[in-house]
Amino acid sequence: MNGTTGERLRRWRMVLGGGAADGTGCELAGRDAVMDGALGALYGNGKGKGGRSSERSAGLGASAPSVARWLGDIRTYFPSSVVQVMQRDAIERLGLSALLLEPEMLEAVEADVHLVGTLLSLNKAMPETTKETARMVVRKVVDDLEKRLATRTKATLTGALDRSARISRPRHRDIDWDRTIRANLKNYLPEYRTVVPERLIGYGRASQSVKKDVVLCIDQSGSMAASVVYASVFGAVLASMRSIATRLVVFDTAVVDLTDQLDDPVDVLFGTQLGGGTDINRALAYCQSQITRPADTVVVLISDLYEGGIRDEMLKRVAAMKASGVQFVALLALSDEGAPAYDRDHAAALAALGAPAFACTPDLFPDVMAAAIEKRELPIPDMETHQ
Repeated sequence: MNGTTGERLRRWRMVLGGGAADGTGCELAGRDAVMDGALGALYGNGKGKGGRSSERSAGLGASAPSVARWLGDIRTYFPSSVVQVMQRDAIERLGLSALLLEPEMLEAVEADVHLVGTLLSLNKAMPETTKETARMVVRKVVDDLEKRLATRTKATLTGALDRSARISRPRHRDIDWDRTIRANLKNYLPEYRTVVPERLIGYGRASQSVKKDVVLCIDQSGSMAASVVYASVFGAVLASMRSIATRLVVFDTAVVDLTDQLDDPVDVLFGTQLGGGTDINRALAYCQSQITRPADTVVVLISDLYEGGIRDEMLKRVAAMKASGVQFVALLALSDEGAPAYDRDHAAALAALGAPAFACTPDLFPDVMAAAIEKRELPIPDMETHQ
């Protein structure tokens, strides 16, 4: 058997998981054997096709030491992106959530947004000995997200705020001569070697004051875990910008205003309570009561739209806010998880009001907010994600 054939059989053996019927006749040793064992502990339980038993049947059980060893193995032999997927599958397939309440387990796992969501859902059941470790895990993820998202978000929104504040009849001291000249180049008179500024561009004198109010209204039902994490980080970034007054509201069947905790997104996250029902109408009623400058306000509803409250009242509130001048944005999800499940009837009803609902990735969110601030068409990524 030549080297190429042997390598092909080895790969097939890793995929098929062994057993008499896999047809490879290949024995694994060393690193391959450890990797196969780690995969088998997670994916090899039960019967294969045709009812035959697979060799991969070790399982992780409920033993903290065996899970710790398994976590160490997968971090040694698999890349970080694969480790995160395997951890998520282990929590879902093998019911390991309870083990995450142990500090030793939390210190061993590879932290990501999905793990943070799991920890937040376990928050109320978490013993005091674990909470500090959990906060450290959550803070690591949040800090990484802020580093990735903050710079572009601030740059994009600062530009949008400047453009939205631009005025066409500025006082002389407020004229932006660079932009004015560029806007009037077509009016250049060569015989006089000058530009005739038919249109002046400038900024209002209060350009350093608060220009926009942003209300983030976040559904904290269990299915929205990743969106809650990203929205909390973005909320903290927006709150750090002097020209934006940011309010962050989370809801299930109750409404909680977490605005006073926006200086630390970790505090915001531990102030949420994932799970429970959904009352969008009640949440929007609260947000509506906080609006003092409708023409300068952007309301962002982040929800899968499975309404447990009064549907017609919810839609009336959206219509009323839009009629008053509020820019209303409906996001079905704020995450990298792909197309979400959502209530299509409610999405269609919002679209009929001029507020199309769509899923948004974290990378797209700054552009969506910039468009809302400038009161222009939203950059909807996929027309099939909304009605």
